[in-house]
Order: sequence, then structure tokens, then C-alpha cells
Amino acid sequence: MEMDLEVIKSITAGATMAIGAIMPALSIGKMGSKAVESIGRNPEAGAKIQTAMILAVAFTEAIAIYVLVVALVIKFV
Repeated sequence: MEMDLEVIKSITAGATMAIGAIMPALSIGKMGSKAVESIGRNPEAGAKIQTAMILAVAFTEAIAIYVLVVALVIKFV
């Protein structure tokens, strides 16, 4: 019975990381793509666009870190 619980915890933690990391990864890719496209259209605004993009990427990455914390809690608690 103890082994079954550990297996379930491992699978659940892995699934949590897999599902929870998909959307932040896609969002960061989309933001980078649109930022490069915008800078290509308006090079003078490059600094402002880059600053806003880096801030948005940091907030999006925080979501992935929250998912990691939840997965660790599932696995070790």
C-alpha cells in the first residue's frame, strides 16, 4: 500500500509539472515572437518594448515556479 501511494504522488507531481509548464512556455514564446515583430516594425521603440517584454516574461515565469512548488508539495507531503 505504501508503494502505491508513492507511485501516485510521483505521477501526480510529474503531471502537474507537465501540464502547468505548457501554458507559461507557450506564452513566453508568443511574447518573444510579438516583441521581435514589433521591434522589427518600429526599431525606435525597441527599448520600451524590450522592457515591457522582460517584465511580462518574469511574471509568466513566476506561474511556472508556483507550479513547481505545488508539484514539490504533492510529492513530499
